Amino acid sequence: MFGMSVFQSVLERLKAERDVEGVGEVSDIDGRAWQTPIDRSPAFLVGTLSPAPAAFGAVDRAYRELAPTARMEPPVMPAHLSHTSLAEVAEELAITEDETGLTLAAKRRRFAAANHPDRLPAEFRSNATIRMKLANMLIDEATRRLVRP
Repeated sequence: MFGMSVFQSVLERLKAERDVEGVGEVSDIDGRAWQTPIDRSPAFLVGTLSPAPAAFGAVDRAYRELAPTARMEPPVMPAHLSHTSLAEVAEELAITEDETGLTLAAKRRRFAAANHPDRLPAEFRSNATIRMKLANMLIDEATRRLVRP
């Protein structure tokens, strides 16, 4: 078994076990002869495997019944995603002079919850990306201007 791959060593072990037990010979599709235990004759295998296609058909039907139906109409872009100018995003964020680090972080999270590109359909991601860049820029600038004690 030394100098063999694990697969080869397993095959050798199976051949050795086969020689000990009673076996019958069955040829597979390629015409090669394979040794199988007598109780696993092709008739036995066919008889035990026949319910599988019927069970697969039932699973396939159940999956198709529960699968979501395709959308017939394209998704509608939320109105706030059309506002992509710096002034519109600044107005929406409503950053004031008395903001703290905590309130700015909360505004960033709240804005990202509604506008992050990863949470929106692919059709709206370009607008969402622009809005997130502008909001992050405004919040970062407000954070830099905080009065440090």
